[in-house]
Amino acid sequence: MEQVIAQLAVLIKAALLSEYIVILCFIHFRDLMSNLKLGVEVVGGHDLMPKDGQGSANTFVELHFDHQKSRTAIKDKDLSPMWNESFYFNISDPNNLSKLSLEANVYHQNRENNSKSLLGKVRLTGTSFVPYSDAIVLHYPLEKQGILSRVKGELGLKVFVTDDPSIRSSNLLPAVESSLFSNSRAAQTQASEQQIPKVAQKLLSDNKSESRHTFHHLPNPSQSQKQQHVPPAEIQPPMDYGIHEMKSEPQAPIVARMFPGSSAQPVDYALKETSPFLGGGQIVGGRVIRGDRPSSSYDLVEQMKYLYVRVVKARDLPTMDVTGSLDPYVEVKVGNFKGITKHLEKNKNPEWNEVFAFAGDRLQSSVLEVMVKDKDLIKDDFVGIVRFDRNEVPTRVPPDSPLAPEWYRLEDKKGERTKGELMLAVWYGTQADEAFPDAWHSDAIAPDSSSFMSGLIRSKVYHSPRLWYVRVKVIEAQDLVVSDKGHFPNAYVKVQIGNQVLKTKTVQSRTMNTVWNEELMFVAAEPFDDHLILVVEDCIGPNKDESIGKVVIPLNSVEKRADDHFIRSRWFGLERSLSAAMDEHQVKKDKFSSRLHLQVVLDGGYHVLDESTHYSSDLRPTAKQLWKPSIGVLELGVLNAEGLHPMKTREGKGTSDTYCVAKYGQKWIRTRTIINSLSPKYNEQYTWEVFDPATVLVVGVFDNNQLGGSNDNKDTKIGKVRIRLSTLETGRVYTHSYPLLVLHPSGVKKMGELHLAIRFSNTSFANMMFLYSRPLLPKMHYIRPLTVMQQDMLRHQAVNVVAARLGRSEPPLRKEVIEYISDADSHLWSMRRSKANFFRLMSVFSGLFSVGKWFGEVCMWKNPITTVLVQVLFVMLVCFPELILPTSFLYMFLIGVWNYRFRPQYPPHMNTRISHADAVNPDELDEEFDTFPSRQSPDIVRYRYDRLRSVAGRIQTVVGDVASQGERLQALLSWRDPRATTIFLIFCLVVAIVLYVTPFQMIALLGGFYFMRHPRFRHKIPSAPINFFRRLPARTDRNHDALVSAHGYVSAFFRTGVCFGNGLRARLLLQKIVQSHFWSRKYLLLAESSFGQSCANLKVFVLTGSE
Repeated sequence: MEQVIAQLAVLIKAALLSEYIVILCFIHFRDLMSNLKLGVEVVGGHDLMPKDGQGSANTFVELHFDHQKSRTAIKDKDLSPMWNESFYFNISDPNNLSKLSLEANVYHQNRENNSKSLLGKVRLTGTSFVPYSDAIVLHYPLEKQGILSRVKGELGLKVFVTDDPSIRSSNLLPAVESSLFSNSRAAQTQASEQQIPKVAQKLLSDNKSESRHTFHHLPNPSQSQKQQHVPPAEIQPPMDYGIHEMKSEPQAPIVARMFPGSSAQPVDYALKETSPFLGGGQIVGGRVIRGDRPSSSYDLVEQMKYLYVRVVKARDLPTMDVTGSLDPYVEVKVGNFKGITKHLEKNKNPEWNEVFAFAGDRLQSSVLEVMVKDKDLIKDDFVGIVRFDRNEVPTRVPPDSPLAPEWYRLEDKKGERTKGELMLAVWYGTQADEAFPDAWHSDAIAPDSSSFMSGLIRSKVYHSPRLWYVRVKVIEAQDLVVSDKGHFPNAYVKVQIGNQVLKTKTVQSRTMNTVWNEELMFVAAEPFDDHLILVVEDCIGPNKDESIGKVVIPLNSVEKRADDHFIRSRWFGLERSLSAAMDEHQVKKDKFSSRLHLQVVLDGGYHVLDESTHYSSDLRPTAKQLWKPSIGVLELGVLNAEGLHPMKTREGKGTSDTYCVAKYGQKWIRTRTIINSLSPKYNEQYTWEVFDPATVLVVGVFDNNQLGGSNDNKDTKIGKVRIRLSTLETGRVYTHSYPLLVLHPSGVKKMGELHLAIRFSNTSFANMMFLYSRPLLPKMHYIRPLTVMQQDMLRHQAVNVVAARLGRSEPPLRKEVIEYISDADSHLWSMRRSKANFFRLMSVFSGLFSVGKWFGEVCMWKNPITTVLVQVLFVMLVCFPELILPTSFLYMFLIGVWNYRFRPQYPPHMNTRISHADAVNPDELDEEFDTFPSRQSPDIVRYRYDRLRSVAGRIQTVVGDVASQGERLQALLSWRDPRATTIFLIFCLVVAIVLYVTPFQMIALLGGFYFMRHPRFRHKIPSAPINFFRRLPARTDRNHDALVSAHGYVSAFFRTGVCFGNGLRARLLLQKIVQSHFWSRKYLLLAESSFGQSCANLKVFVLTGSE
């Protein structure tokens, strides 16, 4: 009985032990799944904003990530604190990491009332988190919490992702009363963590050592005792990131300071200069080092060896069917690669004239087989074969003449001659061969695939159609005949060219004659396939229109002009039906009929904008007689792409079928599609004529989604590169690897790298330098300028016309490709672009702000020696005013010569810092990628609209303040305030007498010394002139502000009205100044047009709910 009880006790103990082991296994597995953590090292701050009223602050940092929060210790009385503390946060869902964000808030701790005030914040999106090996210390500029808040300074952070199981997450919400308390709490946490493994070890002490399983790493107790007396930054457990070099001596981190206006960005996003071996030799530093081998015409790409096979025709082929017919085709095979010609039905003497190109580096067989087969429903019949030994194939190097094809006798499978002959030409060549563009390529087709896809993947050169502006002026209509004789027409004219439709305003007339005098503009492309159709319609009721008559005008018959000369108007008879209007030989039965008075002209003096105005690749007018000779040649070598993201899945693997598209001027090029490759090699070279250096070359990479047999799929955009020609040195070869950076809804992503070789050679240096003094656009843009609304509308129409024409090519250049290259959506609202433009503006004026700050320090005698020297220089310039301009220009010359040492050595590329792509808010990204009109829920649209109202309110205040200052200047002489005007007139009389009897140098010296007087002679109270100016009346009491204040009505409509009221005040002020002959009348019209368009844009923003 005792033995049974003992055995039962052993079994129970074993069961309990096994259950405990299972629990430990589960805990260990859970720990492994939750090992992924976000590490944040808070290094320090620099030049923070003082907050305690004594020029200092008690600073600490509060970190927020994934609903977790931690704090650093407080640094008392320190505006440049150094924390050097590390924190680790658990990542709840690693798949959702890109959507998470880390927020670091810098606070000032008020000791008196135990409150905190924000000094600034830094927000990092999950797309910027990198592994520990790639992480460096970055100094981020502190951002504002609101528009009116003031912040300055930087915060140094090192952010990385780690899966080291030995690292434990940091304590949440530690006390921040003092750094000493933080140290003690960290030590207590470390001690408590070490007690857990000891308990587990004690529970398992009764078991045998050989059956023990170690699930957790147990730290050395001696080491843990030593670590309890070190600062909290050193208490962190040892980190092992799986990198062997981490075991060596610790190295200083690479620090990159980042602030607004800086071009600093991650190294992975930067441009990389390469030194490849191209056809002309090795490129080193932009120079070509000639090699031993002879150079070719394709000297900007790597020479690729191809085996070319031209299948011309066959004759005297034998019959294979019982019916005596033959449907022959040719199969060219080298190893695993084969190309197939089209089959010709019932033809014993077929002609194909097709070329096949097999990449030399992928050939696995020494025998080339050219087989003739008969197409059959069940199984194709073998007709004959011709075999070639690759070692005996000749080599052709352009500009040698093409190799002449020869007749070859067909053989059967046994090698015996049979009936029929095949004309072939076989040779080795490179991509410089003229047969390369139209050839079937083995490196662009998967093995054992047919040639039906060759039309979709081959390289192609396209030319945009020549675009014209069509100006239609609808003047009037006479003798309109309406269906209801009892009422006069309420008519408008609908004008249409292709898919472009515009309408005139609706005019209610008192007679049967209607006058519009309205001008409409369209875009047309040569050759003119579409007609100009005008329809006069009568509004007889709500949403009910009735056609009165139609006019059809062939665009070929419209007069063309290249300048602004007068075009005579014409009368056109209205027809009831469209067919009658298009019939030129229609005999009019009525002696009197309705007619339409029109003025139609094709304007060729403009450049039809089909691209973004900032990235135009061509600035020439439409009329060829206005073209200037070319100034140079642009050569582009598309080498390869590396590290592309897989865009599709094929056979269980991620892959891409990529091709490149480049546009410059009217010429588009498309490389061949490389299938099933994430590192495709194109090695294709193209050339353009250059007519203006202030143009941009655009190269895009796309994934071909048409190979599955469906044309409904859109090609996927992978990325694009822009190169501005004016930044290139003539004659230099630029070989760089460009990162393909694309902004996705989750943030900026690198989709791969594109390797390009670019060379710009000028043919006439004098003409190129002369262009810098010429207008950027043709003169018609200045004689009869288009409004901003017209330019946007016409540009959208031009992109659609070009896309429709190039989409009919073979292979077609799809609409989404053309829109992406042409930046068709660049006019849409984006908060990110608005911020980027604002900081660009701030960086432009940063020099002026620095000079103003420096002059303020001079006036405040911050450095007495500098102030004295400035005063001496001021006295010299006043006494010798003729030295002012020479000194200024000499100073600028010296600055330019000094900056020559630091000139950029590579073309500029997209910068994530300047474009604010790396610090954009997820909600702003969601709004940027939203369609127009918005598809978001009403709550989100209402939230964004309310945010717009707050921004518009601040804009309203700023515009009103600017207008008020100008109106105060007008009030000096307008007698709006009689007493103020009297004082000013007496002051003007006294100043005139004093200036008349006092030398100008004396007045200038006294004024300069007054502004640079010592702070002892300054007062905090504003001076009398400033007080006098601020008391002058403005028109604020006559604005809509009083109406809004009286009724308490603050809706968006009246806010907009107030803003437009302020804008009108500023516009009237501008007219007053210009009409006072300070500026010419022409600039008045330009300024009015620009300001009016700005108000119109603001109105669109408010009414559409955009930000």
